[in-house]
Amino acid sequence: MRLSKWFASIASALSLGLALVLTGAGVSYAATPAYVALGDSYSSGNGAGSYISSSGDCYRSTKAYPSLWAAANNPSSFTFAACSGAVTTDVINNQLGALNSSTGLVSISIGGNDAGFADVMTTCVLESTTNCLNRIDTARSYVNNTLPARLDAVYSAIRAKAPSAKVVVLGYPRFYEINSSLCIGLNKTKRQAINAASDLLAEVTAKRVANHGFTFGDVRTTFTGHELCSGSAWLHSVTLPVYEAYHPNASGHSGGYLPLLQANA
Repeated sequence: MRLSKWFASIASALSLGLALVLTGAGVSYAATPAYVALGDSYSSGNGAGSYISSSGDCYRSTKAYPSLWAAANNPSSFTFAACSGAVTTDVINNQLGALNSSTGLVSISIGGNDAGFADVMTTCVLESTTNCLNRIDTARSYVNNTLPARLDAVYSAIRAKAPSAKVVVLGYPRFYEINSSLCIGLNKTKRQAINAASDLLAEVTAKRVANHGFTFGDVRTTFTGHELCSGSAWLHSVTLPVYEAYHPNASGHSGGYLPLLQANA
């Protein structure tokens, strides 16, 4: 008699457990953390196409790496604040509103516009080698002497507003395959100087990132073999619309940026 009651109670419990599994009742699943994407055009997706109409001149794209990560990982919330043309002060003044103590992940690329990236490329494409190298020297001086404090200000502001978040800082790729025979327009001297400036920007950024305890995603590694003149470029060269020039295309976001965010988030 006692055994029969024991078996009956076990059967009842098993039936109830099966019902809960089948209906989903009583089962809780941990939500992935809230995700906020900050930064400039390399984060907004300028160059990737499929722009979100409401984003206007920020050129946020559904094919940008933040959108791709959010679609693949289903965060509890996703705020896409990155905006084309942003400099460090724009991030601090305009992009941090969604950050709070529950933010679990922040991604950002920033610093290229502060250093005058667009003006460097315009000068090097349209003007002499001497003018190109002089403009790059000015940018290098800025990156060495002024940019570190500006990056510190951004990173400190992020940490103050999102004290528990994992922060992944994504860099910028080298632009050119130096020894390719496919390049026209810019001579090798210009291409080498532009790549060296990209390397400096990555090195300076990586140091500031490490000092704040954040993670640096070095896209120079993932873009290797996909620079301009490689024959398989993940970057636009001079193109129409002009604002997409020298920005990653959709493949650059899915193949160059997204894997680094996935690996480090």
